[in-house]
Amino acid sequence: MKLSNFNYELPKNLVAQYPSDRRDESRLMVVNRKSGEIEHKQFTDILDYFGDGDVLVINNTKVFPARLFGKKEKTGAKIEVFLLRELNKDMMLWDVLVDPARKIRVGNKLYFGEDDLLIAEVVDNTTSRGRTIRFLYDGSYDEFKTTLHSLGETPLPKYINRAAEQIDIERYQTVFAKHEGAVAAPTAGLHFTKEMLKRLEIKGVGFAEITLHTGLGTFRSIDVEDLSKHKMDAEYFKVDEKAVKIVNKANDREKRVCGVGTTSMRATETAVSAHGHLKTMEGWTNLFIHPPYNFQITNCMITNLHLPKSSLLIMVAAFGGYDLIMKAYKEAIKKKYKFFTYGDAMLIV
Repeated sequence: MKLSNFNYELPKNLVAQYPSDRRDESRLMVVNRKSGEIEHKQFTDILDYFGDGDVLVINNTKVFPARLFGKKEKTGAKIEVFLLRELNKDMMLWDVLVDPARKIRVGNKLYFGEDDLLIAEVVDNTTSRGRTIRFLYDGSYDEFKTTLHSLGETPLPKYINRAAEQIDIERYQTVFAKHEGAVAAPTAGLHFTKEMLKRLEIKGVGFAEITLHTGLGTFRSIDVEDLSKHKMDAEYFKVDEKAVKIVNKANDREKRVCGVGTTSMRATETAVSAHGHLKTMEGWTNLFIHPPYNFQITNCMITNLHLPKSSLLIMVAAFGGYDLIMKAYKEAIKKKYKFFTYGDAMLIV
């Protein structure tokens, strides 16, 4: 499998710019791996595919307002800083992306907010766009985080061609988000409402919560034609004992275990024991799943429709089968499904 195998032409008008009026109003393409059948449903029809003893693996990461707009010292030039991850809580060190990067050098001070409410100093160059910065803040850590939240914007992906709005504060977050640390939403989970979760629970469906803090590495472009040579950026994840028991019990009973999103799939496939069971694990994963790949934990997947030549599309093809998934994408374009973050969903059974 080469990178070029995962290219396709997508009309720009099919890229969703806003969420649907209701989370569960999106369309749902159902892809059956055994029969090759492709069906067109609404997301609320998910309820028909799960019953007593089945399990949904959900990612409870929470997106923080990671995009800051500020200015450079002396020149006052406008800059955008995208917070990637906190490196040291006590020293207030963060890995960030800066734009425009060519004018931001080690030693520069950056100012954010009215009356320069927040100041940072560039302490290291990490990549052509990446920098490490240290925030210069005299208050407590909680006050610092409150200030950061007040200045930051919801980090919408660049293909959403508008500034973040009030609606995004709620809708670019799953209803089961708990642990802050992601700079991108686990988009497959955005379709679920609390009412849907309750109805699934009444049917006897279990929920295994894992955490994977989605970073930009998931969305970074792949620059090599040979997929075996691509290196994923590492992302923090945690699979606890409670999730392990729920998933392993369902698998032992040959029930449906469904990964909600590529992030859930990456976390569970990283935490596999020698006997093919899920195990407790915490750390960083740079697992890049591409065809051919034998999934050991999940036998079902809910996902959105992804960018051409992206690691996400490649993982979905590894799970659903290359020919069937690329056929499904052609069908989705023909039927005018909405793509990417705020787009429609796919269920692969």
